[in-house]
Amino acid sequence: MPYRWLITTALLGVGACHIATGLALRPAAEAGRVMLVFGGVSGLLIATNPQHSHSGSVPHVIFSATGAVLMALWPLAGMRQAAGTPFALRPSAAWAYGLVTLGLLLWFTGQLANGTELGLAERAVTADQSIWPLVVVVSVLLTQRSRAPVAEEAPALRSG
Repeated sequence: MPYRWLITTALLGVGACHIATGLALRPAAEAGRVMLVFGGVSGLLIATNPQHSHSGSVPHVIFSATGAVLMALWPLAGMRQAAGTPFALRPSAAWAYGLVTLGLLLWFTGQLANGTELGLAERAVTADQSIWPLVVVVSVLLTQRSRAPVAEEAPALRSG
């Protein structure tokens, strides 16, 4: 690949974002947050252990598999059932995301055996696992915004 540095930079950036999100995402259950942090660490390790140009890389495969599992399961471990829970942290959303991710991972796994769509399947899994944390954060922010107390309007200035 002529632009390996681009993929490496993207993986480092996304991994760092997953770590930061896991540390800051207080509304999610702690187990999910820990899994998200370690999923981010896996992303950093994937970036620092790239595939070799003509052969595989055992560390790359190990960190990829570990990261894929952690990133697929963190929403289930991070879900909450309390009233007022942001939508993306509710069980229905976590399970729906989990089923979509499972389908994408199965497609990717099937493509590993000389599938014609391996690159597309890999990118779909990567995009899926990169976008969901953003969806969760937006859901949390929207929920917090809707709960924020409305500031009292300033009294009108009286002339006189």
